[in-house]
Amino acid sequence: MSVYATLGAVDFAKSNAFYDAALATIGWSKHKEFPGWRAYSERGKGEGFILWICEPFDGEPASAGNGSMIGFMAKSRAEVEAFYEVAMTNGGTDEGAPGLRPHYGPNWYSAYMRDPAGNKIAIVFNG
Repeated sequence: MSVYATLGAVDFAKSNAFYDAALATIGWSKHKEFPGWRAYSERGKGEGFILWICEPFDGEPASAGNGSMIGFMAKSRAEVEAFYEVAMTNGGTDEGAPGLRPHYGPNWYSAYMRDPAGNKIAIVFNG
């Protein structure tokens, strides 16, 4: 098994639509799915880092962790901007529009958002 992270979904269909669209902008896609679970990876190969979107096992509503965030790497500033725009049009909420963040480094270009369940994610180009 690869390194992975799981994010809970409040509305599984809405979260899947969000991640299908946003992750496609950086070459990621679904590679595995079963009831209540969907896995995403680069090029849909199921290798490297894997993101799982799931309904919580305990049947309770999913909640976002305070201080938790998953960052995805982009290959260009244009990918950061595309990811952000697609995320915003697919149920995401803004936590920081695309732009330079020089306190992280002189070339750190990123955007921050929350998915439909409130999980915080970042898209970063550091080049």
